[in-house]
Amino acid sequence: MAESAPVPKLVYLVTGGCGFLGEHVVRMLLEREPRLRELRVFDLHLSPWLKELKTGPVQVTAIQGDVTQAHEVAAAMAGTHVVIHTAGLVDVFGRASPETIHKVNVQGTENVIKACVQTGTQFLVYTSSMEVVGPNVKGHPFYRGNEDTPYEAVHRHPYPRSKALAERLVLEANGRKVRGGLPLVTCALRPTGIYGEGHQIMRDFYHQGLRLGGRLFRAIPASVEHGRVYVGNVAWMHVLVARELGPRAALMGGQVYFCYDRSPYKSYEDFNMEFLGPCGLRLVGTHPLLPYWLLVLLAALNALLQWLLRPLLLYAPLLNPYTLAVANTTFTVSTDKAQRHFGYEPLFSWEDSRARTILWVQATEGLAQ
Repeated sequence: MAESAPVPKLVYLVTGGCGFLGEHVVRMLLEREPRLRELRVFDLHLSPWLKELKTGPVQVTAIQGDVTQAHEVAAAMAGTHVVIHTAGLVDVFGRASPETIHKVNVQGTENVIKACVQTGTQFLVYTSSMEVVGPNVKGHPFYRGNEDTPYEAVHRHPYPRSKALAERLVLEANGRKVRGGLPLVTCALRPTGIYGEGHQIMRDFYHQGLRLGGRLFRAIPASVEHGRVYVGNVAWMHVLVARELGPRAALMGGQVYFCYDRSPYKSYEDFNMEFLGPCGLRLVGTHPLLPYWLLVLLAALNALLQWLLRPLLLYAPLLNPYTLAVANTTFTVSTDKAQRHFGYEPLFSWEDSRARTILWVQATEGLAQ
């Protein structure tokens, strides 16, 4: 009986590997990618938890670097087979300037693509966002849509505009010749709103509720639905795409996939209460306590204050015109493209995803029993 061919040993690079999603991708690769020989974790700020990963059979190499520095990206990528580009500046609250958001998200992605060409790295998986599509600022609903559903994308905010530009760069780079003459194979994943362990906005809402005596006040109608996705399932889709890009290059190259699981469609507030309720918070009101016109006025006032105060201090409230428009616009996806193209099925059920997130919130705040 002939011996089976040896399993190739691959070198992966994860940019932004210490971020919210990046950490989950790194851990998922170590658990679920048997062909892995070396995993390079590239981030501007390296996390202490990386040390615990260096005792396993896979070589884990921590690289402190900046995606806006082309030479640092190229040096980190030399000798790699696959890059998963999760690094990006997610900012819908105005904490960073539009110029900084563009530099990190667009120029950083340009640097990653150029490094692939320069070093001969053939496979690139890019973390895009549903906000490349919407919700748009006109408030048009997107109900159970897929990758081919017509929708007018209107980008006035720096973050979604930067993600749309970066995604286009990645998809247009598909087929470009890399060093050695092989074609670059790229694809982009568009997660809906991600939740799970390490989700900073969930933590912000929890702290806000604590400051208000354990209460959050309904601001959005319960009928406005959003699709949310568990971070573990987003990480799993990244790993699966990276694995299948080679054998299915003709099908998957240059494609974009919505990244969603079977989490229930709910308003942002009702969905967050699935986790914050068991942690002692209460959502007050079956209908919004403030009329929508007043929320629009408050959001505009916050935007004005942010602009006036920027030279003196950082003012970045949760409510601004963009976050209000997003929260008030139904945006739900229902797609089987990922399942058809590369066999994606959620690794974590809704019940498991919910339980893991609740435990994280409790442990984070010292509430775990």
